[in-house]
Amino acid sequence: MPLNRRKFLKKSAVTGAGVAIAGAAAAPAAEAAQDHRPGKPGHPVKRYSLTVMGTTDLHGHVFNWDYFKDAEYSDKAGNAMGLARIATLVNQVRQEKGRRNTLLLDAGDTIQGTPLTYYYAKVDPITAKGGPVHPMARAMNAIGYDAAALGNHEFNYGIETLRKFEDQLDFPLLGANAVDAKSLRPAFPPYFMKTFHVPGAKPVKVAVLGLTNPGIAIWDKAYVQGKLAFPGLEEQAAKWVPKLRSMGADVVVVSAHSGTSGTSSYGDQVPYVENAAAEVARKVPGIDAILVGHAHVEIPELKVVNEETGKTVVLSEPLCYAERLTLFDIELEFRKGCWEVESVSASLRDSRTVADDPEITRLLADQHKKVVAYVNQVVGRATETLTTVEARYKDAPIIDLITKVQEDVVKAALAGTEYASLPVLAQASPFSRTSQIPAGDVTIRDLSSLYVYDNTLVAKLLTGAQLRAYLEYSAEYYVQTAPGAVVDVEKLTNAGGRPDYNYDYVSGLSYDIDIAQPAGSRIRNLTFGGAPLDDAQRFVLAVNNYRANGGGAFPHVASAKELWSESTEIRTRIAEWVTAKGVLDPQDFASADWKLVRGGTPVF
Repeated sequence: MPLNRRKFLKKSAVTGAGVAIAGAAAAPAAEAAQDHRPGKPGHPVKRYSLTVMGTTDLHGHVFNWDYFKDAEYSDKAGNAMGLARIATLVNQVRQEKGRRNTLLLDAGDTIQGTPLTYYYAKVDPITAKGGPVHPMARAMNAIGYDAAALGNHEFNYGIETLRKFEDQLDFPLLGANAVDAKSLRPAFPPYFMKTFHVPGAKPVKVAVLGLTNPGIAIWDKAYVQGKLAFPGLEEQAAKWVPKLRSMGADVVVVSAHSGTSGTSSYGDQVPYVENAAAEVARKVPGIDAILVGHAHVEIPELKVVNEETGKTVVLSEPLCYAERLTLFDIELEFRKGCWEVESVSASLRDSRTVADDPEITRLLADQHKKVVAYVNQVVGRATETLTTVEARYKDAPIIDLITKVQEDVVKAALAGTEYASLPVLAQASPFSRTSQIPAGDVTIRDLSSLYVYDNTLVAKLLTGAQLRAYLEYSAEYYVQTAPGAVVDVEKLTNAGGRPDYNYDYVSGLSYDIDIAQPAGSRIRNLTFGGAPLDDAQRFVLAVNNYRANGGGAFPHVASAKELWSESTEIRTRIAEWVTAKGVLDPQDFASADWKLVRGGTPVF
């Protein structure tokens, strides 16, 4: 199926980088209904209404389907998800507003997150000769997206996969702050511009600036180091917004894969803020609206006053996984020969209120069926049920499975090297609160639900003292709880908003976490091999690439000497381990490494 791809790119010899050129091709001209209000006698006021729709953090969700449970998706709130639902909402909005008066954007994280996206990156890859069209490209093209910002997870499968996905799209992937590492020129189109024709008046020009996350330089260092650089959002917005205004943009919308909190999960490893969208609104004049992504939170409407102009910038973040659609309703008025933005308001549409669009269902049905069949392959048999339900606060055998696999892989990799005699420890996080491997047949989807990210494995060299600091930092995850106080497990974790994936088990050591103590003084009875941990002793830590590159800002690990790394996903290694064993028996991997205490008394 030929793709009518717009010609808005010039290719860089180094990276195949796309650079937006002046006069980037606009979509077909749009006519709009006019609203004439009385102005000065004989001079009616011309007005134009534009609606910008937006999604973010789709993470490969096309249908309202949970591949890990092999069933329709459901959560406690009754949400529904998937691009097939978004398609229905978009069609409704286009019918209400007039298709030619609308724009459809995305704020990134599209091609990673479900077995569907994994399958077409690794099992039946889009990069193979004569390979398939990526299901997300197929769906988004059919829905008629105008532009999308790059998300950090776009880089998880390497630049070749990302470029192939980009090539399959009928719309541009924007990233003003994704630049060639050597020339510092844009590696992707920085912006997209579309002209809306208004009968009897000057056309309205809308510019969309795309910004991505500086954390890519850390999280996907293995793929981007020396090839791409990721300057700060505020810095690049300050560079590009005036250019867009000088090119005649009447409206400037930013699609930013960056949250609003002003925080970073990578500490001070890069000088740029991870969640900078609100700061961009506050500091950079000339922006009317920002479609926010990355944080996986729902923000119907957030108003931020620009410090230089005093004008209000409206931000909105639709809930991830295509559960919501943002609408920016922008009202313009023609004054003194120019269009001026009179007001911007934001609201959300809910995917659970509509049914799947039959066209998207038809287009994606075959690819969906292939992935369902793939994830339901049986690879082993479990002797008992294993679950993550209590894994946040109790040492759970199901997490020990991850650490055992990582230990075995790293030990094999280091065999015959100068580090072969060092003890190998491993970290793992309780990613999911609902993962379960039932007794009986074990399938790929069971194991995939245990390790939901496409992380790979790295071996780092750390000392006992560094591991002690690592564990103290990890233990900040718990809310300080006095001896004798009632323990509510729903309120015991996520202190300071720390997500579950930034709490680590470390296998091979024995330790208590005293939650009655303040953060920084909680690790007690830390031993290795039955003796108090020697601060000077050297260890190999088997760690995922996100943590190894600084994700979560754990101390020492990012700067520690790297002994080995690979590109095979940890999830795949787990499946290989289980397949080789044939039987999944906790006796082969479970260990009692840690427990929560208060004053030495176990909490559970």
